[in-house]
Amino acid sequence: MLTSVQKEILQSLINLYRNAEGKSIKGEEIAELMNRNPGTIRNQMQSLRSLGLVKGVPGPRGGYKPTVKAYHTLNISESNKETQVPIYKDGKKLKDISVAKIEFTSIPHPGECEAAVKAVGNIKKLDLGDKIRAGPTPVNKLIVDGIIVGRDDMDNILLLDTTAIRSIPKKTVLEVATVDVIKLNQSMTLKEAARILTHEHIEGAPVTDDEGKVSGILTLSDITRALADGKENSSLTDLMSKNLITVEKDVMIAEAIEIMNKNRIGRLIVVDTDGTSLGIVTRTDLLDKIAGIK
Repeated sequence: MLTSVQKEILQSLINLYRNAEGKSIKGEEIAELMNRNPGTIRNQMQSLRSLGLVKGVPGPRGGYKPTVKAYHTLNISESNKETQVPIYKDGKKLKDISVAKIEFTSIPHPGECEAAVKAVGNIKKLDLGDKIRAGPTPVNKLIVDGIIVGRDDMDNILLLDTTAIRSIPKKTVLEVATVDVIKLNQSMTLKEAARILTHEHIEGAPVTDDEGKVSGILTLSDITRALADGKENSSLTDLMSKNLITVEKDVMIAEAIEIMNKNRIGRLIVVDTDGTSLGIVTRTDLLDKIAGIK
């Protein structure tokens, strides 16, 4: 049985090692993170090494590395960055913190559910009352929203009073996309394009050439910006966004959301395997599907 100090040291080592790209962690780094004396850390490391939880690395660049047994002891999965479950605060993804495990401690009523989130990383930057989001998880794409009502620094656990629990449906973008897409021809005037978007109550539409191939996307924001800059006589090809982001029809909703977030865009062109345009999917389409509206 590990002491509370040993558990905190081991947790801190894993937190630091996770972002060290395979480099060993020095005792001074652990001491600084824990706000403890480096001598205390070195003494405890001898015990952790004898238990097979820590491996010592000699040399000037040496230090300590956690063993596989260490992850199992703290009930943390050894996972790479590609499979890490993110944590968001106020809509912003937190760096160097991810979810290792989510347990629902009680579900007496739908609106009174508590969740214990086992985290990897330094959770001391999070305070009681903070609103956070954990997820989506890799398998069932679970997303948990909640308010922090408790924090256990020794076991790296956040206790949440949940406000929403959702699971992203296992649907493809084609199942959600608008197939009968309103398109703009590149020969149209800016006024004609604005009239179509306004009449159809849409924020943007693909721009096609005379052969029907999509060459860009024009949005109401593009039109507004053009009018503000005195470019009302410009062609659509000069104003549209030519940096097209497309997804194949069998891409899952969860992946499409990640693509949108990464590229900071609100819509994607859905294409067949040969690149033929099949439709368009927007952020609203995806969020409505998650919320069960569509």
